[in-house]
Amino acid sequence: MCCRYWTEESPELRPIVEEMNRSPLMKKWQGSPGIITYGEVRPTNIVPVVAPDRSGKKAVFPMKWGYSGRPLLMNARTETAAEKPTFREDWKKHRCAVPASWYFEWTHFPGGDGKMHTGDKYMIRPKDGGITWLCGLYRIENGLPVFVILTREPGEEIRFIHDRMPLILPEQYIDAWIRPDTKPEDLLDKALTEMVCGKA
Repeated sequence: MCCRYWTEESPELRPIVEEMNRSPLMKKWQGSPGIITYGEVRPTNIVPVVAPDRSGKKAVFPMKWGYSGRPLLMNARTETAAEKPTFREDWKKHRCAVPASWYFEWTHFPGGDGKMHTGDKYMIRPKDGGITWLCGLYRIENGLPVFVILTREPGEEIRFIHDRMPLILPEQYIDAWIRPDTKPEDLLDKALTEMVCGKA
């Protein structure tokens, strides 16, 4: 769940992309395939992500989607991230926010062969519009930042599509979310669950 999202070249997202392009980390990522500024984003792509800099100020960094592993770890469950060894420290101190226009999800249904099959693709965003802030965790691998997106139970409007959705916070809580001294549990009840969707 949450393995695709989309970024439009919009007035809201353009300054974020421009700040990523100015980051010194872009030189370290040069030559890596999959640097995405606008369009459909997939795991292993390198994209703009908001996190605190060394002085604690909000900044934009180019980060790669996915923690190394077999398989690649793209998501972490909000309900268990504080307990799992892979995510525990990042849940406490390394939180980030991924700006998107909307995210994609596919319906899943049981087939005659007893397996789950993929159906229609939907584009989903918060009902009130604006930037869709996908909340996540990050860490450093081989000297470069990588991230995962947190997931939770879905809102009622999209439950028919999938049994999970990303953790999405209103913009006014993003500064608090990424601060290392914030208790992330205190912000979970601020999450947006009223979504609008349409077939992609």
